[in-house]
Amino acid sequence: MPAPRRALIVIDPQQEYFTGLLRIQHPPREESIQRIADTIDAAERVGIPVVMVQHTAGDDAPVFNPTKPEFRLHSSLEGRDSTGWKMIVKQYSSVFPGTGLREWLVENQVDTITLVGYMTNNCVLATAADAETRELTVEVISDATGAIDIANEAGSASAETVHTTLMALLNSSWAAVAPTDAWVEALETGAVLRRGNLPESAAEGASAHA
Repeated sequence: MPAPRRALIVIDPQQEYFTGLLRIQHPPREESIQRIADTIDAAERVGIPVVMVQHTAGDDAPVFNPTKPEFRLHSSLEGRDSTGWKMIVKQYSSVFPGTGLREWLVENQVDTITLVGYMTNNCVLATAADAETRELTVEVISDATGAIDIANEAGSASAETVHTTLMALLNSSWAAVAPTDAWVEALETGAVLRRGNLPESAAEGASAHA
């Protein structure tokens, strides 16, 4: 099997997820942002393109407002040399609509996107699902993403439950899920990360809960 032609997609590592209502809870946000930096380091070391994404909800929005400090990248990333990054601002949960990213990936002969960033339960999930319709292979880095506690009329779940559940869900169909260390090793060897599938996940789930 040929080595994947990867691009690293860094989704919304913005101050909004560190200082306000949407603060990432699991994995711990200061740990996940370090893992994000580690993935960028690894990608740049081997010449994999890096796409830096920021979300905007408009100038009048209470969150993701481009006129406010919370819109900015986390300070650990904002000070880096970004001249080689492709910068994108998006308006939807998925990174694809209205950004031209799919066309850029085609131009750069990318067939595999590696997702890091926030949130597991929104933009990471939406992008992974959307990538299926765009014929892209997806990798998700489990310790370089993160979720929040949620509660609404339909129920509630802790950030840890949300994150671990969605990692299992993604690996059952839409993505190969792995920690940063395993992904970096795959970069260095040109390996393909193993991706689960729904029949296997269903069989193992049935066995585990019998």
